Amino acid sequence: MFDLDKWQEIFSTMRKNKLRTFLTAFGVFWGIFMLVMLLGAGKGLENGVKRQFGDQAINSLWVWSDKTTIPAYGLKPGRRIQFDNQDIILAAREVPELDIIAPRNGLGGEYTVNYKNKTGGYRVYGASADFFVNSDEKLKVGRFFNQLDDLEKRKVAIVGMKVKDVLFGEDSTGIGEYVEIKGIHFQVVGLFTSSGNNGRNEERVHIPFSTLQSVFGQQNKVGNIRVVTKEGTDTKAAEEKLRNALAKKHRIDPKDVQAIGINNNEENFKRIMNVFWGIAMFVWVVGTMTLIAGIVGVSNIMLIIVKERTKEIGVRKAIGATPWSIISLIIQESIFITSISGYLGLLTAAGLLELMRMGIDMVEASGGQLPFFYKPEVDLDVAFIAIIVLVIAGALAGLMPAMKAANIKPIEALKAD
Repeated sequence: MFDLDKWQEIFSTMRKNKLRTFLTAFGVFWGIFMLVMLLGAGKGLENGVKRQFGDQAINSLWVWSDKTTIPAYGLKPGRRIQFDNQDIILAAREVPELDIIAPRNGLGGEYTVNYKNKTGGYRVYGASADFFVNSDEKLKVGRFFNQLDDLEKRKVAIVGMKVKDVLFGEDSTGIGEYVEIKGIHFQVVGLFTSSGNNGRNEERVHIPFSTLQSVFGQQNKVGNIRVVTKEGTDTKAAEEKLRNALAKKHRIDPKDVQAIGINNNEENFKRIMNVFWGIAMFVWVVGTMTLIAGIVGVSNIMLIIVKERTKEIGVRKAIGATPWSIISLIIQESIFITSISGYLGLLTAAGLLELMRMGIDMVEASGGQLPFFYKPEVDLDVAFIAIIVLVIAGALAGLMPAMKAANIKPIEALKAD
């Protein structure tokens, strides 16, 4: 039952000791504030790194070739390895765990892409139809390549939104228009967006893989291969099988990681997540210790309050106050101070995190980007748990002083100075 007299007494005590009450509450406020801010900042870093992966499949591999560095099969190091179309067939046959095998070629450097009287320097790639499945490139308007584009070596192109803005302007999609690359015209059939590479992937033009091989003199050459494993497959095991198959075909030592380079997105993602798990544990330890320090401060202050009010407590007990009434008075005051100050710390931290989110949105709206920090936030579950912990902690902080107050003997309390 709500006891108005008891709460009036609690507020009266707090008003008489404003500075002490403020400093006590500030310790808890600062503890929960730091915990929430650290958790929010950690989540912002995690979101930023995840965004660097874009929307591409985590269970994907990028495979490329370079020079050998280890002698193998009686051959000296220094040989340049060149993937070819047979490697695509080999990968599909030798590694059944692969779901998508998408080759890609590129024209070295940037090439001038022309449309009427407008030009721009962009990277030009030849990609198969499967390349855009579960990739970072997302269709904005039109279509991606299909199997007929590859089969018939059609002169079609898809361009990034930044390319479109330069060549066709913001008011036109450019779909159906023709762009010129090295004297050859390609019809634009699609536009794509991409968050990868800090948005610079939108400064690219893609044409069908077979078309690039045929038109630009790269017959039977493969620059790199994008591979996506089947769901539930051990990506690391698939990587090793693929490396061994390619190494055997090209007479390379399987340990020569420069001759056959493989970037395993899943392994990279796991390593990064392990780092963030460690950061999260560190944040929880630091934040919790800071919070505990504030709660211990509340407990110490309550002990001082009990000592100061020894005579008053003795009078209460002499006129019939029960031990529980004394205990509840001390615990209620402790819970009130802890809960209110902790809740204010939580609100302040949440408000600052929201301001940070708004600031990041403004930066990105103006064309900028914070590559490794994005949308700092704290889960609602964590916030509610923090509030519950604060109430329990407040009760525990006041329990020992309350028990001490309840055990005071009226005669001794009345003799106290």
